[in-house]
Amino acid sequence: METIFGFRREDLTSWNSLVALLNRPTDPASLGIFRCLFGLLMAIDVTQERGLSHLDYKYLDGAPVCRFPLFNFLQPLPLDWMYLVYVVMFLGSLGIMLGCFYRLSCLMFISTYWYIFFLDKTAWNNHSYLYGLIGFQLTLMNGNRYWSIDGLRRPSIRNAHVPLWNYTVLRTQIFIVYFIAGIKKLDADWVEGYSMSYLVLFSMELVNLLVVHGGGLFLDLTAGYLLFFDATRPYGFVFVSYFHCMNSQLFSIGMFSYTMLATSPLFCYPDWPRRFFGRFPAWLRAVLPLTLPDPQPSTSCVYREINSTSTERQETPPVAKAPKLRLKHKLGAIFTILYILEQFFLPYSHFITQGYNNWTNGLYGYSWDMMVHSRSHQHVKITYKDGKTGEIGYLNPGVFTQSRRWKDHGDMLKQYATCLNQFLPRYNISDPEIYFDIWVSINERFQQRIFDPRVDVVRADWSPFRPNTWLMPLLVDLSPWRSKFQEIEGSLDNQTEIVFIADFPGLHLENFVSEDLGNTSIHVLQGKVNVEVVEEKKNYTLQPGEQIKVPAGAYHKVYTVSENPSCYMYVYVNTTEAALQENFTKLFELQERVRNGTETEPLPPELQPLVAAEDEEVNATDPIVQLFLKRQRRMKEVKKRREAGVLERLERFAVKKYYTIRRGFLMTAIAMRNLAVGLPPLEQLTREVAFANMKAPQADGNQDERLKDEVGHGEL
Repeated sequence: METIFGFRREDLTSWNSLVALLNRPTDPASLGIFRCLFGLLMAIDVTQERGLSHLDYKYLDGAPVCRFPLFNFLQPLPLDWMYLVYVVMFLGSLGIMLGCFYRLSCLMFISTYWYIFFLDKTAWNNHSYLYGLIGFQLTLMNGNRYWSIDGLRRPSIRNAHVPLWNYTVLRTQIFIVYFIAGIKKLDADWVEGYSMSYLVLFSMELVNLLVVHGGGLFLDLTAGYLLFFDATRPYGFVFVSYFHCMNSQLFSIGMFSYTMLATSPLFCYPDWPRRFFGRFPAWLRAVLPLTLPDPQPSTSCVYREINSTSTERQETPPVAKAPKLRLKHKLGAIFTILYILEQFFLPYSHFITQGYNNWTNGLYGYSWDMMVHSRSHQHVKITYKDGKTGEIGYLNPGVFTQSRRWKDHGDMLKQYATCLNQFLPRYNISDPEIYFDIWVSINERFQQRIFDPRVDVVRADWSPFRPNTWLMPLLVDLSPWRSKFQEIEGSLDNQTEIVFIADFPGLHLENFVSEDLGNTSIHVLQGKVNVEVVEEKKNYTLQPGEQIKVPAGAYHKVYTVSENPSCYMYVYVNTTEAALQENFTKLFELQERVRNGTETEPLPPELQPLVAAEDEEVNATDPIVQLFLKRQRRMKEVKKRREAGVLERLERFAVKKYYTIRRGFLMTAIAMRNLAVGLPPLEQLTREVAFANMKAPQADGNQDERLKDEVGHGEL
């Protein structure tokens, strides 16, 4: 048992033996290397995902913005003071990396980090939560015993043992991240391949299902075990390293992949850095971590004492003496046990915080249900009603917000409605009532309402400990229709689009068909609906299997009149886009004929730009030709980027990151100057901000946005 697990059965037979085990002296080398890597990654993260580089956009003083803190009393500080908060967090992460004033640095980091984390629920995700947990754990650990400035300042702690529970907590935390994520992926939607169907990595649907969903499930369930045991650890390293490197390229998840890579060596023997750095040349060892084999004793650990007695006639073999346990040893053991139990319990604690449950349990970010649920929003309508005059109007979805996650969470919707109730009186809307009509599809199900559109959310009751009464149920009984959706979509041509709708009895959908959608029809799949064409003042009742064409450029309403939920689909063609594509095809064929000399007819003046050189700037008068040439330039730019070499890609990446980080530090310097000596004249401040906003000379400010649309339809 000791060979496999690292401890004996006797170590678990009593409380004192368990305390002695958790405080067993352990090499500090691996913990010190992890501390250094974690601090470095968090310092980078401050400028990236934490948002230092665009802090002024998020917390601009005086801007009417609705915010979504975990606790409503939490509010952001004035902008310059928010920069100071980030400075403290950044210095704390640097202190962790260097092991300099370690405990103070940890407190600086976690206090500001959790403040920013709790300040905005819309930015929550699992890896941001993990960073805060690791920072909290390191605060209580002896992470500065190896390769630290504190060790240089205080020889008594340099290269000193650390208690085993330091490693136990970190290893268990990473095990939980993997294993609970695997348990969450046992959800039927993940197993059947609906959770990440939008991420098509392979042309064959079956291969995509097996590799993305099956591979992700298998790795999460087994990674912790593979890393724990000596025999399987090399295979675990290969699998998790490939997995995280792939994720770093597929998703915008900041430092998460690199942080998880940094945690993997924690599962190795704690002295691995000594053996690793011991292979370097002797002249490098002055700046490398220590390679001395024997750490010095530490009062944080429990050492077994050996008694040996001897007489003239015989010698008694050495006998192990019970170790002396201090209060801090017992507190370390208690913390380890309680923390591990809490971390196993929290992902399943949603029966307590029922008010945060929606179609999925709890707020996203602390349950390790990573990427299990994907959502798409088809229709969002915000209606206000003046409490005095009864006037009804509509708000632009997302007005006064900087996030879109409020659409899926009742607690955030309540905060948003309360905020709108406070802002709208500025626009002569007295005591407003706010109604939300939000249509969501989760994991490729029908688009359906998530909240009751008849409820005034401003006055609606909400509690974190009671179920949300105005949440509409997810129509899971209709989930089998998803396989039918794939068949229907597969039978359509490339220009035909389709949207599947499900609605509740007694409710209706009011919809406007754009003039671009010249061929739109409603097909009933289940239930009974009544279609009202508003301008014609006519009603049409449809049964399953029946359909009706609805006019473009006009409103219509679809009422569910059956006793059970209705299911129907919109089938439409974007006739404007289809005509544009047809014109593009003709222009491309004409351009090719001119270039290869097979075109005999002279070109009219409006088509002359087609024969211009590729690098020549021309002013096209015809709007279709103008769009065609713009699309060609964009596609050429995309092709050039895709075919770029490794060095060119690295240079482009480095330049982009440099200007991002540069802006963050320059804006921070401006804010610190403002706090120290006050605001300068407005003209000077404008020049300073313009200098901070400077981009690379060769970069187009809108280049990244233009490259996002590779097919050339963004102009529509």
